[in-house]
Amino acid sequence: MFEDLLRAWDGEEAVIHYDAASGAWMFVCVHSTTLGDAAGGTRMRVYPQPADGLTDAMKLSSAMTQKWAAADLPRGGGKAVLAVPELLQGEARRELLLRYGSLVDSLGGTYRTAGDMNISPSDLAVVAERCAFVYGTPGRGGNSGVGTARACWHGIKASVEHVFGSPDLGGRSVLVQGVGSVGGDLARLLADAGARVLVSDVDEERARATGFEFVPAADAVATECDVFSPCAVGGTLDADSIPRLRCRIVAGSANNQLGEPADATRMHERGILYAPDYVINAGGIIQLYGMEDAGWDAERLEQAYVHVGETLLELYAEAERDGITPAEAAAGLVARRLSRRAA
Repeated sequence: MFEDLLRAWDGEEAVIHYDAASGAWMFVCVHSTTLGDAAGGTRMRVYPQPADGLTDAMKLSSAMTQKWAAADLPRGGGKAVLAVPELLQGEARRELLLRYGSLVDSLGGTYRTAGDMNISPSDLAVVAERCAFVYGTPGRGGNSGVGTARACWHGIKASVEHVFGSPDLGGRSVLVQGVGSVGGDLARLLADAGARVLVSDVDEERARATGFEFVPAADAVATECDVFSPCAVGGTLDADSIPRLRCRIVAGSANNQLGEPADATRMHERGILYAPDYVINAGGIIQLYGMEDAGWDAERLEQAYVHVGETLLELYAEAERDGITPAEAAAGLVARRLSRRAA
């Protein structure tokens, strides 16, 4: 079931474990340790097939290699998926997380976990009962969504500056697609900066509860706005959806936003500025590394979030100078940093 996926993957190590007690599959993928021990979040999700969970973990771990390198931090790319038959609660959830903690701990630090979809700081505290290699537990790094939203906000301002000549968000329209912990925080930051905020979510009640202008999920991609900000699941920007976009900028916190690499070119050809996802959404890893490993204070953290916007401006300038897309410029930055360390 998994053989073809493993053969086609360019990562270093994949750990696959079936948890008979819960019916869940545990996938831990270490894509690269070139820059340091791998680190990345764990997501708990129901997938159509277990192989879809492994595919997700592989793709996300590769993106984490890019994200750590683009942020210029000494960690490698890793990701884990708990592919569950249903989202567990109560004691069954706790027992699964404990067993997962034992699995991660057995890797001896090659992979350090954190939170992702359906995994909260309190869940990570359970994992930490069995594992020494956990970011984001309560009282330490905290909820990394806070840093993700803040860096994304700086990235949107930088993108607006590149397209419109000023980072001022006053009067600019931004559609936030997905208003979970990151998207909700981002929407509030945007509103505080004077933007007209539109929100969309498959959970209509959650979207309406934000108090911002509501857009039905089916209409989000085709809604006219200055900035379309995908902050939910990835893979929503593809050959079918990109022709429907009515924005000047795509800049959001979702991972793996593109269906395939060619989608960056599709947006470029339409005159849409795309902020490479693993650059603009790096605030979470910056927060966790800065607070838990480097001991940064709030001022130093904020400087690192601001630097995300500065990096994007540099990539946009490089892309224009060299006649390439921002995605290609970002890939070049990652390749240079990985090769520098490998040498």
